[in-house]
Amino acid sequence: MSASARLGRLGEDLAARDLEAAGLVLVVRNWRCSRAGVRGEIDIVAWDGPTLVFCEVKARRGARAGGPFAAVTPRKRSQLRRLAAVFMADTGLRADEIRFDVVGVDWSPDSSAARVTHLRGAL
Repeated sequence: MSASARLGRLGEDLAARDLEAAGLVLVVRNWRCSRAGVRGEIDIVAWDGPTLVFCEVKARRGARAGGPFAAVTPRKRSQLRRLAAVFMADTGLRADEIRFDVVGVDWSPDSSAARVTHLRGAL
């Protein structure tokens, strides 16, 4: 596993813990879809009370690339919405409300500490 992949995996672990500590109930992590026209991964799906939440996690070291939230491009937003629709169709999960959140994980330059920021309804 590359250093970047390890950083991302650690970021997702921190994000999952942060979401659970905030009271969300995790449904699944790293749900993958490889259908024609809809390919990709949803990092975390969770319940926040009656709301089904689809979370994109972005971990970054330093702000040289604009930080974790800058990495959620319009294309990524559109892809996440399509993936969420397929997820709900495939699993049969229904909710009166759905929400798209972004969890940013900012690692210190030496990767010894991280700051987790959860943006609810970010998309």
